[in-house]
Formats: sequence, C-alpha cells, structure tokens
Amino acid sequence: MNRTATTLALVFAATLSTFAAAPADAATYTIDPSHSEVSFVVRHFVSNVRGHFDDFTATIVKDEQDPSKSSVEFTVQVASIDTGVEKRDNHLRSADFFDAATYPTLTFKSRHVEKISDSQYKVTGDLTMRGVTKVVPLTVDFAGEMPDGFGNVRAGFSTSTTIDRREFHVDWNRQLANGGYMLSDEVKVEINLEAVKQQ
Repeated sequence: MNRTATTLALVFAATLSTFAAAPADAATYTIDPSHSEVSFVVRHFVSNVRGHFDDFTATIVKDEQDPSKSSVEFTVQVASIDTGVEKRDNHLRSADFFDAATYPTLTFKSRHVEKISDSQYKVTGDLTMRGVTKVVPLTVDFAGEMPDGFGNVRAGFSTSTTIDRREFHVDWNRQLANGGYMLSDEVKVEINLEAVKQQ
C-alpha cells in the first residue's frame, strides 16, 4: 500500500472511531398514525361537535444536551377531516371553512423549543392554516420512552390549545334570532402522538 493510500486509510479509521465515540444527543422520532390522534371540539348552538383528522405526519427531533436544538414539524391533510357526518365534512372542506382544494394542508413548524422539566416542553412555532400563519405557543407533555418488544423504542407526546378560527379566515357562521351565533369562534385542539425513535 502506498503512502497516500495508507494516509487515507488512517483518516477513515479515525473518522469511524470519532463517530462511534460521539454521544447520540439528538433523537429523531416519526409518528405511528395508528396510535396517534389530532382532534378538535367546537361549540354548535349549546352542545359540542367533535372531529379529527385521519391523515397527518410529524417529525420530532429531541436533543437532550441542548433542547434549543430540538424541533417539530407537523403536517395535516385538511381533506381528511372527519366529524362522523359526511355532509358536514364536505361543508368543512369547502371554501366556507378550510377550502381544502386551495389550501390542502395545515402545518406547524417550530421556531424555538424550551425544556421546562423532564416531562414538559414549551414549543413555539408557526401554525399555518388557509394561507395564514400565526405564531402559536404550545405546552408539550413528554410521557417518556419504552421498548415495544419489536426492536423499536416508542415515545409519547401530547399537547392541547385553543385557537380563534377567525384569525385564520375560517370564519363562516350564521347569526341566530336571539343575536347569538350557530358556531363558536374558539376551537379546542388536542394532539396525542405515539412516535417511534429512528435508528
């Protein structure tokens, strides 16, 4: 082996050694949609209507050594909305509400992650809906990790918040004879994720 080849071999070996010794500070998780849920509640007259989205993806990066380097990216396919009533779901997909044909996705992308405790984080990011982006702070609960018996490690993340749908131009409503409105402007959102740590 000539000198150049020997030098390259030594550099390659040293690089591998460095990677092997480096701590795995950041972990990346992708969600298991069959064990996760994105749901919402809105008042209709004097009761609550509940719904959820069937199609969504998320990638979570959790850096234990430097939580500020953690991140969250979340995408919901708006057309997958499901309140259990087809006629209502079609109305929600229409231009009166989400306008899914023009704005097919609802997204959240973190700007900053702050660790509050071992089980809680404050995640501030951009929520984009119907072409409108607002900065939204979320308190995220981390339920811990555990092996699933199939060679994977699973983690649990959950959060809830209340948004004013009018801020995102989802403002269809109907005024009632008594001066009230058919729908509330506030929408309660709840997200529960079971995520798989990537090797």
